Amino acid sequence: MSAETGIDRGRSAFQEHRWTEAFQNFRDADQQGGLPAADLERLATAEILTGNTSTGLDTLTRAHEEYLMVGDVVGAARCAAWMVLHLANAGEAARAGGWLARGQKLLSELPEPDAVQGFMLVPVALGKLYGGDPQAALELFSQAADFGRQFRNKDLSALALLGSGQATLALGRAEEGLGMFDEVMVAVTAGELSAVPSGIIYCAVIGNCQIAFDLERALEWTAELDRWCRARPDTVAFSGQCQAHRAELFRLHGAWTEALQAAAVAQERSTRGDPWALYGGYYQQAEVQRLSGDLNAAEASYSHAARSGYEPQPGLALLQLARGDAQQAQSMIRRAAGVADAATRRHLLPALVQIELAAPDLPAARQGADELITFARECPRRMIRAVAKQADGAVRLEEGDLTGASQALRQAWHLWVGLGVPFEAACCRVLIGRACRELGDEASALMEFEAAHVELLELGAAPAAAWAATLMRKDDGGTPGPLTPREAEVLRHVASGQGNRAIAADLFLSEKTVARHISNIFLKLGLSSRAAATRYAFEHGLAG
Repeated sequence: MSAETGIDRGRSAFQEHRWTEAFQNFRDADQQGGLPAADLERLATAEILTGNTSTGLDTLTRAHEEYLMVGDVVGAARCAAWMVLHLANAGEAARAGGWLARGQKLLSELPEPDAVQGFMLVPVALGKLYGGDPQAALELFSQAADFGRQFRNKDLSALALLGSGQATLALGRAEEGLGMFDEVMVAVTAGELSAVPSGIIYCAVIGNCQIAFDLERALEWTAELDRWCRARPDTVAFSGQCQAHRAELFRLHGAWTEALQAAAVAQERSTRGDPWALYGGYYQQAEVQRLSGDLNAAEASYSHAARSGYEPQPGLALLQLARGDAQQAQSMIRRAAGVADAATRRHLLPALVQIELAAPDLPAARQGADELITFARECPRRMIRAVAKQADGAVRLEEGDLTGASQALRQAWHLWVGLGVPFEAACCRVLIGRACRELGDEASALMEFEAAHVELLELGAAPAAAWAATLMRKDDGGTPGPLTPREAEVLRHVASGQGNRAIAADLFLSEKTVARHISNIFLKLGLSSRAAATRYAFEHGLAG
């Protein structure tokens, strides 16, 4: 095949989003006789999209140099702008800064105004946004949008609108920011944009919707991103982030096995060319591990997530709380919330309320709950209303407003059930049960505890299930609470120090059956050792 034929086939495949085929044809043609700058730029894009990021950046550098050789300053500056974005995405801040300086120098050589001036503003604006100055970022994104409109460049206009939405959200204007995301997604789903901007926008919009507690939007756009990735099966870039978003939605909806599977795929894709999937893949894995009670594994996963450069909060603070160190958890969450922008702070507030109640610092918990209530009034979407009602109810319970707590928690439970979020719904039922007990309605309290306990066991949420179990009161004779009579009998033998073989002989059971009973006891009570089971038996009057 001649070089000319390879170039033609590469261009056709690129146009039809067949990235691997485009990459192969352009590469073969390049080896035979070289490629013009525009085709080098296409080859670089195909390489980056298929996960060959390092090679793609080298090719993009060649395209930049080729544009300079033929005197195409616009093309050279455009390549520089994309180098900045790709390098920043890969965490190479120093190289990104060098390319930014080079690109800005080229702008002074432009013979006339061009859309590339707007493209060069995008990484500068992102630097302001991630550096904690969303107002300055918004102004720069607005200038970039002006260039997009002036030169009718849809990619630039869309990226500028995305950035404006992110900055607006960070400034605390959630409804306005979410409206911008909806507008930019119209261009993406209509197929008006090229592949890289489309992928950037999909992933950024979904992540920001989750920060803003907009579960419905996050679910809708994740489904769209999943379809977009499936239609381009050789696309590695952005596919890992898609899996990380899927993992979060699976986790929220109680499908924890599926969440771990999606998280594992995200981690694998992060090593193949989608570095932004690193954080989400490991953070979502850590969340499932923490909620399941595997705290050491969760800590390791949070540490992996932190390697991305993003702090794994609020999960890490909640891990400290699960280990019984409320003071360390309090220090962590207060610091994280104190330095966060408005949108991120709101994302941290539910954990802050939970930790402040455990510390305990009731005034601080009330302040956090009130912030959520105010946000729910400004942005009355179902998830934020559920979060706010749950936080308010938990604080009212500690304040002694039992009727108000019951009302708020019941409303939160209805909202969580409607959203299909079983873990939070079950936790609300435990709190409702506590309010019923304090009001003297023991029968209703037990009903709530038992229902929550069953739901938490089905999820595999051992620590929360144990929490519910401890509230299921025993009578003076020591009833087994969540345990069956046979499990209680096995527990008594465990507490006496017997091994599985001895227990099996005494109870005329197989060792395999005894092992299964002990596994069920550990799961139901949220325990992880025979010593802990023995302690539980003595504390609850179940020892022999």
